[in-house]
Parts: sequence; structure tokens; C-alpha cells
Amino acid sequence: MILDQESGAGFASNDMFLFGQIDMKIKLIPGNSAGTVVAYYLTSDQPNRDEIDFEFLGNVSGQPYILQTNVYADGFDNREERIYLWFDPTQDFHSYSILWNLHQIVFFVDAIPIRTYRNHADKGVAFPRWQPMGVKATIWNGDSWATRGGRDKTDWSKGPFVASFGDYKIDACIWKGNPRFCRAETPTNWWNNDGFSSLTGTQRRWFKWVRRYHMIYDYCQDNARFQNNLPEECSLPKY
Repeated sequence: MILDQESGAGFASNDMFLFGQIDMKIKLIPGNSAGTVVAYYLTSDQPNRDEIDFEFLGNVSGQPYILQTNVYADGFDNREERIYLWFDPTQDFHSYSILWNLHQIVFFVDAIPIRTYRNHADKGVAFPRWQPMGVKATIWNGDSWATRGGRDKTDWSKGPFVASFGDYKIDACIWKGNPRFCRAETPTNWWNNDGFSSLTGTQRRWFKWVRRYHMIYDYCQDNARFQNNLPEECSLPKY
């Protein structure tokens, strides 16, 4: 996908899905990519939309790439987390995955879980579980906010900016109008089975490693933003 001064770009799945796993191979914009945003996400495209986001925020040459994740549930977001990637994502393709089931949402980078969002609907926390979502990817100019809060602008002399997408796999329940089929625990809907209801022991160790050494922003630690009234899920288990 190419971004220049005239236009961004994007693509989308033809089908909508309710639960499953999506894997996408991406190689990000090399060099000075300040101001650019490459996004890969699931979205229901409804007014009260559900959405599960990977957003890669461009950087000045030599600085680490920031990966921002976010979850919209019933139209509300404000659930941003940011990490520095522990490798150069412009040199080769890496796998970015979303596991979405009745129990949890898990974001993976090269099979390492970097974030979870659990289904705590029974405690009043919104969770995407009714609206089918399509897969989308876009590249666009976000220099009002993307790099150092908008202080570093897009240098169009370095363009056009190219993000490369490779192999992808969509192993998910195709929406046909009846949620019952997608919510069932069956061999086909493997993601709904108990083995995927939480992180494994090994996954928990990787999860803690990412959060200890690579996390740079967690909305659940931003008391100033929420005026010491953090969202309910921040006090609930992550796995």
C-alpha cells in the first residue's frame, strides 16, 4: 500500500466475521516515516461500532517503531496501549495476529501475546461479542498526532511511503446472520474452546516480558487522563 501527498490507500475483506483468528504479515515503511500511520484492524462499521486495532506509528529514522493497540466496544474506545517493537519491522515481514473469541481478545506479534482484553461483560464492561466485523488495512497521513504527539510532520520529499503486506490467514466464523453458529463450541470454531479461554503458562511469561520491557503507555495507568477514575476493566484480571 502506498501513501503520497495525493492519497492514502486501503483494502478490506469481502466477508464479515464473528470470532476467530486473523494473521497478517506486514513489512513497515522504511526510513523516515514520521507522521504516517499503517493500520490493520477489525471493525463493525456501525454507529456503536466494535473495533480491534493495530496501528503502527511512523518514526524519525533511527527511532524505534511504536505499535499502538486499541479496542472499541459498543462505540467507546479510549483503551490505547503502546509498545516499542523489539525488532526493526521495516527489514522483513512479521506476523501480527488477533485472536477474538467469547472469552478474550489477544493481540500477538510473531506469536508473542502483547495485549489481552478479557470478556468481563458480567461485571458491566463492554466487550465485542454481538457485531460481526470485517478485516481492513489502511495507510494514511496522521501527522497531527502520530509521531511525538504531532511534533514531527510527514516529510513528503521522502515519499511515496510504502507498507508491504504478505501472506494472511483468516480462520474465523463467516457471518451469515445467525450468531448462534459463531458462538458454538465446535471443532470448526476451535477458538471458542476452553484451551483458548485464557493465556497458557508460556504465553503469560511472554506477556509479562513485553509489558515489563517494551510497554511505553497503558491507559490503565493514566490516572491524570481519567481523573483518578480508571475504566472498570483496569482493576480486573487480564487472563
